Amino acid sequence: MRTKNNRSHSQMPEINLIPMLDVLMTVLTFFIIVSMTLTGEQIFNVSLPTGQSEEDKQAEAKQAKLTIGLDKDGKTVMDNQPAVEQAVVQRVQKFLSENPEGIVTLKADKGLKYENVLGLLRTLRDLGGDRVFLAIEKG
Repeated sequence: MRTKNNRSHSQMPEINLIPMLDVLMTVLTFFIIVSMTLTGEQIFNVSLPTGQSEEDKQAEAKQAKLTIGLDKDGKTVMDNQPAVEQAVVQRVQKFLSENPEGIVTLKADKGLKYENVLGLLRTLRDLGGDRVFLAIEKG
């Protein structure tokens, strides 16, 4: 016959947490390393363009450019002089007809509201289509 005495002498089972934590840390480390390597990988078979070659840089330097600006007050600037929209339109039309490979760049002050920039950008796009660019600052 068993008594309560036998139960008191038996030890409570212990769970050793150290090996379990080792396994968890190993799995966590694995996932961190995998996630770091995947951020630099190409996704969906998309190959990104590399930097420009010397030939591309030389061709771009030879390409005719026209730069139009919007100052912090929203006024149009061309050749460092204030200009009205009609004069800009005429100049861009003339430039694009004389330079079939030329590009038009719009440089707008970063303090302007996007609606102000978008109005002139639409006008330029209507004139030059895919040869009109909005300049941004790198960095």
